[in-house]
Amino acid sequence: MVTLADVARHAGVSASTVSYVLSGKRSISAATRERIRQSIDELGYRPHAGARALASSQTSILALMMPLRTGLYVPVMMEIAMAVTTTARTHGYDVLLLTGEEGPEAVRRVEGSALADGMIVLDVELDDPRLPFLREAERPSVLIGLPADTAGLDCVDLDFAAAGARCVEHLAGLGHRGLAVLGEPPAVYARGTGYAERTLSGIRAAAAEHGTALLHRPVEGTYAAVSAAVTRIFEERPGTTGLVVQNEAAVEPLLAVLRHQGRAVPEDVSVTALCPDQVAAHASVPLTAVAVPAQDMGRIAVERLVARLRGEDSHGTGLLAPRLTVRASTGPAPDQPEAGRGRR
Repeated sequence: MVTLADVARHAGVSASTVSYVLSGKRSISAATRERIRQSIDELGYRPHAGARALASSQTSILALMMPLRTGLYVPVMMEIAMAVTTTARTHGYDVLLLTGEEGPEAVRRVEGSALADGMIVLDVELDDPRLPFLREAERPSVLIGLPADTAGLDCVDLDFAAAGARCVEHLAGLGHRGLAVLGEPPAVYARGTGYAERTLSGIRAAAAEHGTALLHRPVEGTYAAVSAAVTRIFEERPGTTGLVVQNEAAVEPLLAVLRHQGRAVPEDVSVTALCPDQVAAHASVPLTAVAVPAQDMGRIAVERLVARLRGEDSHGTGLLAPRLTVRASTGPAPDQPEAGRGRR
């Protein structure tokens, strides 16, 4: 392997002079620069990637901060990560995946080193402790998620409030007046995770607007937890005829519980969900659902970050409009067979 010292000997100069020509940190005469360039070409020298990064302060690497915390639905996170990785490669970047729950420390580590040129941040909380450091960082960042205060931040996300409202509007249009939400695991709400809180706020606002009764039950995505939650819902509100699922992991357990209890979908209970299309389309009863556009969010986040790295100003919030696809899991509310048929 050809080294910098080999180039220096071939060109008849010092190793430091070769280094200065490569980094551009000092002015070197045109004749010397040309002699060094010729030696590099003749010998086939390729500077080490780490050396280039130190010299230029650019790494061609993007950091993806994806803390794998309790209650997260990992398949969606991995779909976002794959979209980030493939989009980054089309722009000439590799991706460094950071999965630890380090919070501000991870931001400090990227900012204070040559690890990456910019950051993409997932699992954003309403009052995320990383935000002050991201606002002050010299390296640009894009959030996939929406905090309470977006000032000075670049964010992209599904409009989860509108998505929650869309599920309620669909059920209300079919005549359902007693609704319940199977929400995220309790730990997700305890952290103040942005998408969970915004979905719930949209559901509540739409329920109030349409005059529908509403229960919300945070739930783990296990059969036992879902069974307990569903049993409690129908004990407390026997008139519940519509369910909104905010927890992807709870989809199949819920459908199994309803079958076990002898409740037909959609004749007895209609079910809507916020989940990836593949989860909804391949459920045991194909689900009416608002798709979580994981690939689009990952792609757009990279495009916005690359634009920032090129000096373009892309600060702001970009919310993706929700898209509800009607499938076999929703129908007119019981005792109101004609209600809302035109909305399907």
